[in-house]
Amino acid sequence: MLLSNSVLSSSVHFSEKINSVINAPIFAAAGDDNTFHGPTINEFFPEIVLFEGTPFAMNRIMIIRLISVLAIVVLFWLGTRRMKIVPGRGQSIIEMGLDFVRVNIAEDLLGKKDGKRFLPIITTIFFMVLFMNITGIIPFMNIAGTSVIGVPLVLALVAYVTFIYAGVKKHPGAFFKNALFPPGVPKFLYIIVTPIELVSTFVLRPITLTLRLLMNMVVGHLLLVLFFGATWFFFFNADGIFKAFGVGTLAFGFVFTLFEILVAVLQAYVFALLTTVYIQLALAEEH
Repeated sequence: MLLSNSVLSSSVHFSEKINSVINAPIFAAAGDDNTFHGPTINEFFPEIVLFEGTPFAMNRIMIIRLISVLAIVVLFWLGTRRMKIVPGRGQSIIEMGLDFVRVNIAEDLLGKKDGKRFLPIITTIFFMVLFMNITGIIPFMNIAGTSVIGVPLVLALVAYVTFIYAGVKKHPGAFFKNALFPPGVPKFLYIIVTPIELVSTFVLRPITLTLRLLMNMVVGHLLLVLFFGATWFFFFNADGIFKAFGVGTLAFGFVFTLFEILVAVLQAYVFALLTTVYIQLALAEEH
């Protein structure tokens, strides 16, 4: 009996936790005193909901990331498990996505040979960023998996290691030398050029990749929470004529949701494109 009550209590507590975590962005604008409170940076550090106190502790953002990865695996498995010469609707959608990355990013910049060689990693980066970005506008998720630095940083490091590997593989013994001491530059200028090349090539690239993606997702989430939180506040907490302002914030929220979809796709494209550009520069003959 005691065990049963303990399990029931734990289940209720877990259910309340999940419910509060899911609804947190919706109620962010309305405080207990019925005053308006804008979104804060604390939104990106939600409470633990699974495996608390263990190395596998998970909050809402971690769960969203796992769901995104699972969605990618399931979608591509369903779309490619029965490949046909004349593709069905699901296979056509998958092929269109893969062809977009292959033709417009990989082969366009690297050529067919190197494009095919690096296509798996470029495709993985594109779809991983896309799926994790798009969760920011999906109801009951309401936050991008890339809005906390972990995923953008890991993907930036993958891109960093990949372009260095490509350069060293293509120009063993000369890649770092030519990157830091570009041929044709007067030797006395190396005291200025070399530090610039070191910072721009081997320091700023992963940092800019990380921050560009991260900041876009953070700002997008804060604006969406602001618009829809204000809508909730005006409709359910404001008095009299002030309720009408909710119509305006709702309209702005809807328009910005469409804009956020564009940003999600664009950031996935930019991240994959820049990764490919860095690989292309590493493979260039001057190295």
